[in-house]
Amino acid sequence: MLHIIFTNRTNRYGKISLYYSVLILMFLSVMALDVSAVPLQPDAYWNFDDGTARDSSNRRLHGTFHGKPTSVKGVSGNALKFVGGQGIKIPDSRGINTRGPFPNRTVGALFYCDNANQAQKQVIFEAGGITKGLAIYVYNSRIYVGAWNVPVLNWNGAYLFTGIKSRKWYYVALVIRNGTNRIESNKFEMWLDGELIGKAKGAYLQAHGQDIGIAHVSQHTKYHDGSGRGRDVDWFEGLIDEIVIYNRALNITNITRLMNPLNVEPKGKFTTSWGTLKDSILSN
Repeated sequence: MLHIIFTNRTNRYGKISLYYSVLILMFLSVMALDVSAVPLQPDAYWNFDDGTARDSSNRRLHGTFHGKPTSVKGVSGNALKFVGGQGIKIPDSRGINTRGPFPNRTVGALFYCDNANQAQKQVIFEAGGITKGLAIYVYNSRIYVGAWNVPVLNWNGAYLFTGIKSRKWYYVALVIRNGTNRIESNKFEMWLDGELIGKAKGAYLQAHGQDIGIAHVSQHTKYHDGSGRGRDVDWFEGLIDEIVIYNRALNITNITRLMNPLNVEPKGKFTTSWGTLKDSILSN
């Protein structure tokens, strides 16, 4: 058992002793946490903190800009501000789109829409094309998530949505959970700010090789109303702080931690809390 003795001494050595004692306690408390509470290594992660479209995962799927989005302060570090004609193109990868099938998938996005009430789709993320793919987009004051796999499976698409407001931060995610080669109930999910919005029928996602786009449609997609054909269209206007992809369906604990807008740092609150406490101890 760890024992800590506090005295009335206020010299520097006493402060340092307290400093390391608290560090040990915090370390032990973190080690005692259920490992399911810690998000796993993402398969793609664009945090935009350095003003580029660099992928921070091991896959190095660095994006290229279409136009010139501006780096601004976001919720967690920096974000990119997009106006019409500005977006990001992501390269193909066996790990996230060209191999397949993908029975599990989580795509999360932290975003802020300047005008959510536009009668034109504003794409936050899309991958694939008309026959197979995924999409997250804003339309008429709603945020939509969609997935489809038409060939062989005849999964014409599942689309879930909920209302949002302009000029407000949200964290949205779509999830395919334990999809198979059959269309089954409750295989597709939508989450917003850590809350489950709904479930729909779904299946696994096969390889989908058409271009991947952030903040626009790079090369065709499929919306809830059947539209979506086109290249370099349906531009998002607003801020995107991060996009993350997991080739797994995150559990409730992980997805809630991932999507909490007040705690979107990949390392969670521990680093921030310890840094604040450390500064307080050593400055007294």
